[in-house]
Amino acid sequence: MMLAPMRIEARALRQGGSPENVARIGMGRKAAIEAVTRLKLTDVSSPVAIAGFCGGLRSGIQPGDAVVATEIQGPGEPIQMPAAAAVAHALRRAGLRVHEGPIISATGIAQGKKRSRLADEGAIAVDMESFWLLVGHGTERSLDHRCCVARIVLDTQQVPSGAWFKAYRSLVRAGGALRAWAAAVGPRTVLVAAPRSFCSGVNRAIRTTEEALAELGAPIYVLHEIVHNTHVVGSFRERGVVFVPEIDQVPEGETVIFSAHGVGQLERRMAEERGLRVIDATCPLVARVHAKAKHFVHGGYQVVLIGKKGHDEVEGVVGEARDRIKVVERAEDIVDLSLEAGSKVAVLSQTTLIPHEVEALTTTLRERFPNLHVPSDHDVCYASQNRQEAVRRMAPECDLVLVLGSRNSSNSKRLVEEANGAGTRAYLIDDESDVDLAWLAGVRTVGLTAGASAPEALVDRMIRFIGALGSAEVREARPQRQEGDFSSDGGTN
Repeated sequence: MMLAPMRIEARALRQGGSPENVARIGMGRKAAIEAVTRLKLTDVSSPVAIAGFCGGLRSGIQPGDAVVATEIQGPGEPIQMPAAAAVAHALRRAGLRVHEGPIISATGIAQGKKRSRLADEGAIAVDMESFWLLVGHGTERSLDHRCCVARIVLDTQQVPSGAWFKAYRSLVRAGGALRAWAAAVGPRTVLVAAPRSFCSGVNRAIRTTEEALAELGAPIYVLHEIVHNTHVVGSFRERGVVFVPEIDQVPEGETVIFSAHGVGQLERRMAEERGLRVIDATCPLVARVHAKAKHFVHGGYQVVLIGKKGHDEVEGVVGEARDRIKVVERAEDIVDLSLEAGSKVAVLSQTTLIPHEVEALTTTLRERFPNLHVPSDHDVCYASQNRQEAVRRMAPECDLVLVLGSRNSSNSKRLVEEANGAGTRAYLIDDESDVDLAWLAGVRTVGLTAGASAPEALVDRMIRFIGALGSAEVREARPQRQEGDFSSDGGTN
């Protein structure tokens, strides 16, 4: 249900997509108190949104902006609004400029010195109904995640030209966003996959960069992204790390870190020629694939590398011998594969793929090249396998799986594929800001995991975000086997 004081506000909310669930309550304290009884608000169990226009009190707040109450102030104790973060998220997704903070309910229109006095009390916006709607005849409602206050700024010290149009248009958008919020509200179980988040290879690369910064100071140059995660890269960039796509963009004599994904021989030679100080953060398991590739090439083999074309790890391995290593991503690539007649052929794979897909492509390669040499130890790292297995076990119990990881993270994409393969909807998100609340409508069990390059802190943030939509029972799905050191854990993203 949406509650709006004025007819024009109710019309805007209905126009936004909720024609059947909008009630007009009237303006001011008296109308709000009467509406509590008339609409039986104390008995409402479904989500309630108090919406409409308001006056902005803080500088920088403009007509058309949305204000979401973190608390409602009035004659009594402030009323905390636990749904604020989720509601603000929905409004931002709708394209609104959103401010979060206290809203104060006044007994009349606030102007001049009165408006300044209210601002001094800490409120960022003022309305005339919310406090009394929430407490009723002196009896406070039992507030939880099902109740919110979201107002659109109409005026600041005065109503500037065009303010009504801006505010009305924003309130229409807010109507659709609040409906999406209401549909997503409810208690949930959150199943958190284990293992998740950083693998040993990523931890090693991040620790290497941290130590280089501490010892040498900024700037430190990194060839490519140190790991494929926007949060990790952004944090380092803020502290003076410079990420470059090509080695010749590193000034001569400076320090360069080779990322966890590894680099080829050309980059190593160029670094030496430019007098660069090299710090190698290549994941040990990726380095093992490089060593295998060089071994086979030196032994007269042509190498077929199963991997995602253009991925940094794949490019690094190919860079060991570009004329002797070919990349295949799917079965169609094998059909078109052109190798020297009569040559020996060996197969390797990117470390973050799904094992059964690697096996299927290896089988297809063996049909094309009967004498194909397949190493006894496969290249997919245990870190990737363990995370994939955890998702496979968890996904059938879930209505939805959310995978924290960046778009260029190969292992994170594989986790989405595993969940989809188990018949469960899954989405790849950088953080909670990517979540569309429509995904959560009707969902009672959410699976949550993080790719090998996504910080654990993002998992905690996601749990808090889901908790802002209702009570959340958090359970961890434990693995059948534990990860160990680099003999059983590693890989890059």
